[in-house]
Amino acid sequence: MKEVIIIQQVPHEGLGVIGKELRKNSFATRIVKVYAGDTIPKKLSADTSLIVMGGPMGVYEETSYPFIKEELALIEDSLGRGLPVLGICLGAQLMARAAGAKVFKGSTKEIGWYKITLTKEAESDKLFTGLPREQVVFQWHGDTFDLPTGAVRLASSELFPNQLIRIGANSYGLQFHLEVTAGMIIEWLSEEENLKELEGLKGVISHENIIEATPSYIDALSRDGSSVFSRFLRL
Repeated sequence: MKEVIIIQQVPHEGLGVIGKELRKNSFATRIVKVYAGDTIPKKLSADTSLIVMGGPMGVYEETSYPFIKEELALIEDSLGRGLPVLGICLGAQLMARAAGAKVFKGSTKEIGWYKITLTKEAESDKLFTGLPREQVVFQWHGDTFDLPTGAVRLASSELFPNQLIRIGANSYGLQFHLEVTAGMIIEWLSEEENLKELEGLKGVISHENIIEATPSYIDALSRDGSSVFSRFLRL
């Protein structure tokens, strides 16, 4: 039986749509909750896929978050062996770093709903073929990364060029949150740390605007997320 290992960084950044797709299939699923002190595996078996979720910490904060080094080591080993790896937001940044690229603070932040544009390479990609060339997706990040050597850029936004990358044949880093549900967005907007972040962005990013925009985009996001995650789990 295929196994799926999920690295969850914080309680509120859960699986969302990914969880729905996992429940449709007969996979042995294990969630490694690093915030609860779970042990990060050093190596995965050959029939295992790795999913690395998002979190508020930065890849460069290894001193404050020692588990980052362990995650990087696991991702690097998994990438090197050609295992399927999916990184969401922080997970994508960890993938880029593990593949030798620089991760750094962007000149601005993307929080809320933003348009991304798929590249020509995405048209024939195993996960993203058939999806609309332009999509509005949910974002919550300030960090970004350079494109690792040999990686393929599959989507960009106006503010951040590397929104979606493929490393090797089976590994994908998504800077955006294709997994979120409407309920998750409400939960994120009620988290104390997130509220403080938005308070510091008054006049630039509005809590109210995010809430108002969500009904317009969430159904399409869920549909595309189901398609992408279902395809990933079959790799």
